[in-house]
Amino acid sequence: MFRYSLEVPFRDCDLLGHVHHSVYLTYFEQCRHAFWRQLPGSPKEHAQVIVARIECDYRAPARFGDRLEVRLYVGDISRSSFSLLYDVVNVSSGALTAEGKSVMVAYDYSAAKSMPLSPETRQLLEQAKRQARD
Repeated sequence: MFRYSLEVPFRDCDLLGHVHHSVYLTYFEQCRHAFWRQLPGSPKEHAQVIVARIECDYRAPARFGDRLEVRLYVGDISRSSFSLLYDVVNVSSGALTAEGKSVMVAYDYSAAKSMPLSPETRQLLEQAKRQARD
């Protein structure tokens, strides 16, 4: 499991004082980028993926000033894609505020099509998945 912490800024809240539903996708993205940056190897190599699908289930509201922790887990890994799973937890209350999933696809930008995951990226993802189970 990879953990990414943040404090909810005022700009992320709607008129009712809750974190706006669309902002959770940004929290997933921030966590995902932090996860990629900490992996060994070339950041450019690991960045050759695109989001093919993303989903979010909202469980409890978060508010301005709340300390949140986004927990990322590696899910299924296939030939050219993999999934990342997210839990957003309010650190002070312990409440699960949201759960999400993104399907990432290795992408060849010059050919404008998907490509197989590199052996190095696959190995790093499989290692991260094993460590989360231990």
